[in-house]
Amino acid sequence: MNQYGLSVVDDFLGMEKGLQILNEVGCMYNSGAFQDGQLVHNMRTDARSAVRGDKIRGDKIKWVGGTEPGCSNVCYLTNQIDSVIYRVNTMKDNGILGNYHIRERTRAMVACYPGSGTHYVMHVDNPNKDGRVITAIYYLNINWDARESGGILRIRPTPGTTVADIEPKFDRLIFFWSDIRNPHEVQPAHRTRYAITVWYFDAKEREEALNRAKQENSRNNAIAAQQAEPDSTTPAPATAPASRPLTPASMSTGSALNANVPSNSNSCATGSEICT
Repeated sequence: MNQYGLSVVDDFLGMEKGLQILNEVGCMYNSGAFQDGQLVHNMRTDARSAVRGDKIRGDKIKWVGGTEPGCSNVCYLTNQIDSVIYRVNTMKDNGILGNYHIRERTRAMVACYPGSGTHYVMHVDNPNKDGRVITAIYYLNINWDARESGGILRIRPTPGTTVADIEPKFDRLIFFWSDIRNPHEVQPAHRTRYAITVWYFDAKEREEALNRAKQENSRNNAIAAQQAEPDSTTPAPATAPASRPLTPASMSTGSALNANVPSNSNSCATGSEICT
């Protein structure tokens, strides 16, 4: 991570546990629980300038907190990743990671690219300082051959002068920076491709993002109140029109990484899931 902004760990959990996770994910997908991956672009109201989401990302996703029925092995996976992050964030001489205080993460995003050339164009997970600092992705694809199946994660390691092509091999775990240091893309996949992603928050940047959201919410409430003020010829409405509270689309309820990590429930935003 210090040199390239990228770390790859193969054989993370072993065949048996990996297969148990794959079975859970397959059952979730076959039950119809997945939905189209979302984009901030999809929320634009001007249809003429909107970008079709399926032209940018073609995956199907489901958010998993770990307490849902049939998700115990996915929960085990996220707990193991949490342990890695906690250990490297608190160890001595940990390089760039020592600049961050990581105590929360998102829920797990379970994703499926259902083949047929589905892909995700080059993008940055956190271009707007929403708090996410590390992206962790775990792959579940047995006997993957990128020459036939495609689906490579192409990432520009820091400082971005070259590219690294990562095959989404079974039981492979990767880490990289979530911000502009590591633009990346999923190249077209020609067979079903599964991955599980979690994002880890830096406490300082996350708090700043939440404060910005509160300020934006206050400004929008003030504007709504001004617009609701009646003139001399208009009867006053019974109630002022409610404005929609704004929370960053990239915020979700955080989870404490470790029993020894202090958590502050007041710092967790309640809102929509991440639109990467």
